[in-house]
Amino acid sequence: MADYANNAEHNINGVNTVKDYELYCHYVAGLVGDGLTRLFVESKLANAALLQRPDLSESMGLFLQETNIIRDIREDLDDRRRFWPKEVWSKYVDEFEDLFKPEYAEKALQCSSEMVLLALERADDCLFYLAGIKEQSVFNFAAIPQSMAIATLELCFQNPQIFQRNVKISKGQACALMMESTQNLQVVCEVFRRYARKIHKKNNPKDPNFLRISIACGKIEKFIEGIFPSQGKTAQISGVGAEREKELSSEEAAKKKADAQEAKWDLVYIGGAVAATLIVITMLMLGLAWMAGARFDIAFDQLKQGVFSKPAPGSDVAEELLRKYDGHKEL
Repeated sequence: MADYANNAEHNINGVNTVKDYELYCHYVAGLVGDGLTRLFVESKLANAALLQRPDLSESMGLFLQETNIIRDIREDLDDRRRFWPKEVWSKYVDEFEDLFKPEYAEKALQCSSEMVLLALERADDCLFYLAGIKEQSVFNFAAIPQSMAIATLELCFQNPQIFQRNVKISKGQACALMMESTQNLQVVCEVFRRYARKIHKKNNPKDPNFLRISIACGKIEKFIEGIFPSQGKTAQISGVGAEREKELSSEEAAKKKADAQEAKWDLVYIGGAVAATLIVITMLMLGLAWMAGARFDIAFDQLKQGVFSKPAPGSDVAEELLRKYDGHKEL
């Protein structure tokens, strides 16, 4: 780390090569992973085989650090720091500051895609490392940052906002990830699979890194499938995604509510159509009766008098009606 503190060119121009970039990340994060691994193994909390694979602990540290560097590019620029290697950004723009100009927006996204790729290629190593941890609290300690890193990486991928401000996953998403990451390796693998698929879905075929990013996502899927084959799987993932189940339940409830509302309006429309049909038929029948000579005035007169039944032949009411309307020859 002292090499960078004393490196005037680094302080002025930032990191030059990808090798220098990874060396810097090794100093600030990789060495932490190495030291923690030794502590875990000595305490019998992790598999001793992890000491034989220092590249795994290296990937654990670098995956976190590289994700942070991608996310914090705007903040670093404002503080006059450059951690994106010139070897990468010089492929797309002439000056580092051009990445933040609107006219270079497409080139900036392509540059960020290559930076995401450098981190994404370490994801399967992180899962391999987590598989070697024996104790649950240590697993939680190591898994939570990794899950948040893959989620942050997906948020930054193909997102022009990283050049304008510091982007972060939501607090609700962070809580859900913490709950999932404190279960077991299979659940964490599902988290990685979920976000790898989101990255693959957002991958732009016009991006020069399209193929390599697709391969990196495929490697994550292949690794997870090798540990937990999905074909013929009978066991449920223990304790998986309480927050996700709640989210699905709320979506299902909202859908049912919308369906019920739609059904209610369907009934209203059907009732209205039936009523309109009956009114039209009634009006037609009354019109035909009127054209045939029906005397509705007599009926209305009787109704006004409270007579609702036909008078008996020969009764006083019948005789009165004959005298009143006989001149019209209608009775």
